[in-house]
Amino acid sequence: MVWFYAPDSDASVSENPSVFSPVGVLGGFNYLSLNTAERHRRTNCSDPADPRRRGEKRGGQPDIMSDRFDCKNCDESLYGRKYIQVEDNPHCIPCYDRLYANTCQQCKEVIGHNAKELFYEDRHYHEHCFRCFRCERSLADEPFTNQDEGLVCSDCYCNEFSSKCVACDKIVMPGSRMLEYGGSTWHEDCFMCHGCEKPIGAEAFIPDKNNYYCVPCYEGRVAPQCSHCKKALTKGGVTYKDEVWHKECFLCTGCKIPLAGQPFTSEGGCPYCVKCFSSLYAKKCAGCNTAITGFGDGKYVSFEDRQWHQPCFKCSRCSVSLVGSGFFPDRDQILCTDCNNDD
Repeated sequence: MVWFYAPDSDASVSENPSVFSPVGVLGGFNYLSLNTAERHRRTNCSDPADPRRRGEKRGGQPDIMSDRFDCKNCDESLYGRKYIQVEDNPHCIPCYDRLYANTCQQCKEVIGHNAKELFYEDRHYHEHCFRCFRCERSLADEPFTNQDEGLVCSDCYCNEFSSKCVACDKIVMPGSRMLEYGGSTWHEDCFMCHGCEKPIGAEAFIPDKNNYYCVPCYEGRVAPQCSHCKKALTKGGVTYKDEVWHKECFLCTGCKIPLAGQPFTSEGGCPYCVKCFSSLYAKKCAGCNTAITGFGDGKYVSFEDRQWHQPCFKCSRCSVSLVGSGFFPDRDQILCTDCNNDD
């Protein structure tokens, strides 16, 4: 508050500089609102009836020294001049500006006593300097944020840094609720089920091609049905001969153990574990009399109505391997060339 000292007048003139002060945060941006404020405690000492101003003691005796009304800093008389009280001490305007005025963060010039001053995080600005460093619009009563280069209005920030909702193509404002998936962004209300067209929000969802479904819609409209239990298959399953099963539903036809993650084979279009297939359908090796399943090494030799595991296909006398060599059948035996010639 600025006071005008007028010894011959009962009037005092005050000028109230206005400042902007921060009042809160909304939606990720800061706001400033206009308040009338004083930087220091100031009092009015311009009452002409005060005996100290007429050079009198309170007892009625003259007091020449009390008639002086000078600047606390430079001692110049304040008669007929504007002054500002700082902690009950009057200061002329030049001294006040020099000692107490703040420097504008933007233009680096002093913010005079009669200028509107805005401050944010211990930084002070002229009213006309408090603006977006990109588009130059005033930030008074506007949302803004702070970057290394300076203050930025919400529009400039959003245009440069914020994502756009893939559904409505509008900017997702900082501080608003949003969803991100697969490199895309949605407003919370724009992320909707392709089936029922209701917002999915924070609920579970299932992607299918380029669409997204809530769980009930996916299970009822899109999900394949398990060949065994006929219920929807929503995650993890087994595909066999163009049909799908839940892992827990894909069982051996013989012993009913789960086959997911296990070696299996089929007979008549039905899946069997190795043990059941071996005992029910596999041919027996003529050498070791165990099942030839095709698992493991998997290679075997067949001759007439007999089969051998490849390691079991050897001369019945000298045990030399006959794989890839000539051999001679001799009733239930097979002989290499040397053993056959010995006969």
